[in-house]
Amino acid sequence: MHRRKLLQSGLFTIGALTGLPHISLGAFGNQPLPLDKEGNIIRSPLVREVLPGLRMDPPALLAKLNANENPYGPSELAQKAVNESVVRGNRYAWKELFELINKISVKEGVPANHIMMGPGSSDLLEKVAIISFMKGGNIVSADPTYMSLVNVAQAVDAKWKAIPCKEDWSHDLKAMLAAIDGDTKLVYICNPNNPTGAVTSGKELREFCLAVPETVPVFVDEAYMELATGSGTESMVDLIKTKKNIIVARTYSKVMGLAGIRVGYIVASPEFISKIDKITRGGMGIAYTSIYAATASMDDHAFQEMTIARNNEVKKFVCGNLDKMGYRYIPSYTNFVLFPITVPGKKFLADMESKGVGVRVFQVKGKTWCRVSMGTMDEMQLFVNTLQAMS
Repeated sequence: MHRRKLLQSGLFTIGALTGLPHISLGAFGNQPLPLDKEGNIIRSPLVREVLPGLRMDPPALLAKLNANENPYGPSELAQKAVNESVVRGNRYAWKELFELINKISVKEGVPANHIMMGPGSSDLLEKVAIISFMKGGNIVSADPTYMSLVNVAQAVDAKWKAIPCKEDWSHDLKAMLAAIDGDTKLVYICNPNNPTGAVTSGKELREFCLAVPETVPVFVDEAYMELATGSGTESMVDLIKTKKNIIVARTYSKVMGLAGIRVGYIVASPEFISKIDKITRGGMGIAYTSIYAATASMDDHAFQEMTIARNNEVKKFVCGNLDKMGYRYIPSYTNFVLFPITVPGKKFLADMESKGVGVRVFQVKGKTWCRVSMGTMDEMQLFVNTLQAMS
């Protein structure tokens, strides 16, 4: 079909978006994408993503700020580990995988049988969705939030109870608790949250997890936790040691800079992990070289500290300039910032792209917002210069 007819039909297959590499394919990447009458992706009841003009030959970006990637990685230790291990790539790495799991168990303070590995945390989010909703039920989460788990849950026939975030963009835990009913199979919480960058108080989240009925697992996605400096939040992983029905996801994509190498894990009860093991083998999708990269990255504390420090530095620079230009951004505890814009979304994307800057644009609660990932200082200077020229 002609693109215009696809847009008019309200359905568009994500596989057709060849010029948009930042769009996540997910487990059901060939499913039609629902579009509104303006041709924006309907992400949730409150969120639409504005699509740039499609082109088969997108321009090279001087500042790729559209995917929340770590611009400094992989670390030298991780690169060395990949180079040295690739010659053994003809072998399965089960022994090395178990060694990595043991290393994670020490870090998280849980037995090794509480950990399941995957090629990135999104893979595990999607597996949890599949095993949780094969027989229907509903999922409770915030809106806006990261949609990987929710999208797959709906694809296997779950109903989604989307609870709007509070005015400060934290999770409305009181409303989420009230939304849980006899058909609720899972509660999903992304903290810090994507795409807002906001955090929910660790104390309040802990109280929420303790209040949720034992029959309902609470999935806490902590992909950005290491970057949440000064936020007052905390990991929920210790609740698993108290036998609470909690699942915590972590990734090597952010602070360790291994987004393209694909490693992540969940911490959960052995009973919950066994449900996934019945349909798939955890860790089977991780490459030999990825295991070595992840193991080396865990030891490279200097790289992690450098990433956190530089992320805070460039974020302070960006937010300072947004302040000067009069933009009211959401305080961010991640490696991106979300702020409202007055320029129409498609024009904003086109103007940014014309200067070699890639960002994302969303419509949230009827307003148009730019989400810009933190790159190097040079990249952020280009972003700020471009934004100033557009203001």
